[in-house]
Amino acid sequence: MNIVLNLQPLMDFFNLPPETMLWHFMAYYGWIIIALMFLFSVREMWLLHVESIYMGKVKYVMLAIDIPRANTQSPRAVENLLAYLAGAHGSINFFEKWWLGKCQVYFSFEIVSIDGYTQFLIRTPIDLRNLVETSVYSQYPDAEIIEVDDYTEGAPLKFPNEEYDVFGSEFIQSAPEMLPIKMYKEFEHQLGPDETYYKDPMASLMDLCSSLQKGEQLWYQLLIIPTGFDWVKDAEPEIDKIVGKKAKVSKANEFIDNVVEGMGNLSESVYSIWGDIKAAEDKEFKPLSMMELRPKQKKQIEGMHMKVSKLGFLAKIRFVYLAKKDVYNPKKVANGFVGYIKQFAALDLNSFKPDLNYTFTSTSYFNSVNRANERKRNIVRNYIDRAASAGRNPGLYNIEELASIWHFPIEASVSAPLIQKTPGKKAKPPMSLPSEETIAYHETLEPIYSLKEEKSQGKEAANKASKSPAEASPFEESPSEASLSEESPAAGPASAPAIKKSAAPDNLPFA
Repeated sequence: MNIVLNLQPLMDFFNLPPETMLWHFMAYYGWIIIALMFLFSVREMWLLHVESIYMGKVKYVMLAIDIPRANTQSPRAVENLLAYLAGAHGSINFFEKWWLGKCQVYFSFEIVSIDGYTQFLIRTPIDLRNLVETSVYSQYPDAEIIEVDDYTEGAPLKFPNEEYDVFGSEFIQSAPEMLPIKMYKEFEHQLGPDETYYKDPMASLMDLCSSLQKGEQLWYQLLIIPTGFDWVKDAEPEIDKIVGKKAKVSKANEFIDNVVEGMGNLSESVYSIWGDIKAAEDKEFKPLSMMELRPKQKKQIEGMHMKVSKLGFLAKIRFVYLAKKDVYNPKKVANGFVGYIKQFAALDLNSFKPDLNYTFTSTSYFNSVNRANERKRNIVRNYIDRAASAGRNPGLYNIEELASIWHFPIEASVSAPLIQKTPGKKAKPPMSLPSEETIAYHETLEPIYSLKEEKSQGKEAANKASKSPAEASPFEESPSEASLSEESPAAGPASAPAIKKSAAPDNLPFA
């Protein structure tokens, strides 16, 4: 039995004018494309809806972290801290994702400077607070962690504003995300004393924060989202591009490629008159070997392998400079922060750049003023909400990259005076210390003051020592330290004038 295919309708269709052909195609099959686009939009809107409900139920807490004085811990400590926080990652099944809206919770590592006073903070879900505290104490045993209010409360949300102006942006990677940035290890110089080997890039940011005047605020936010290990596979296609190896494709794409290749072979057989051209195209391309790669290509491949060898996170970087208009100085603060970020640029690998297209609060050309004000509103609102889905998509970083751009400064390299720090290591009291009455506490302290004092001065020092952490300034000396410094012969002449320290701003979250 012979089967006859009638291709005349198909030939008639291709013989139509282009505009008529397109009209017929849309009339018969265009609704399929529109329906698929509609279903995809409904699917994404539903997912955003259920995720917003789920995230609205998650309660967060803001933790202020006072770093130890004379800190000698390198960023490797923060790297270990982040590795421990990777335990917050959890698997989500189909029902939890599409019906309950369950999604990965995340952390916000922040640095805030208000009127020149600088504080390190971590915002975490309440359920994961113990995880964060354990990770910090394991690396910084002498650190102090205190729950504080959100310093962004009361910030203006509408711009233009009569009193305040704002400048901000998100920072994105300028090259494929599988390429690493400049790491903290590359800031080590084997010259000078051992404690100064590491030239901390955080020094420039701390000096910038300390230079802020009253009415100026600098907010630096690093959203860290735990993720799995699937991202490691993304390095292979990037390496294949460098060596010229043909990338692997999925089965569906492979079928399409075979169809296209078959049509190409058919057309080539029709134009076989150009046999030399066909032979050149059919010649198999040989991938480059490591000996044939240029130094830049070798470094990129080694950098990718190094990056995927460590735990990774999705992360987003935000910067906001908020100040009263009479002291607003974006050229100093904004350019200074960009300079800090550019320290981590490896021009042959990867670097950071401000997101000029979407979140940068400066625009040009058409309707620039209204567009700039809209971006200002968005950057402040997204910062306050700690929104990971707003703005640009988060990028991929490993724990070494994150520890390079956010870590506690090293005392030998950073001399900024207004960083909140713990007063020193606290020894545990002896078991025999009486604690039932407050008078016992005063009697215990009396032997420390070997010189004669009036009882009024002792009471005043005791009252000052009994202040709550929220009332006492972290820059004030403890009573014992102050008395010893004043009474000790090594402290200098008793007539030396005392230096009065200005009080920290009210909304600065510190202990």
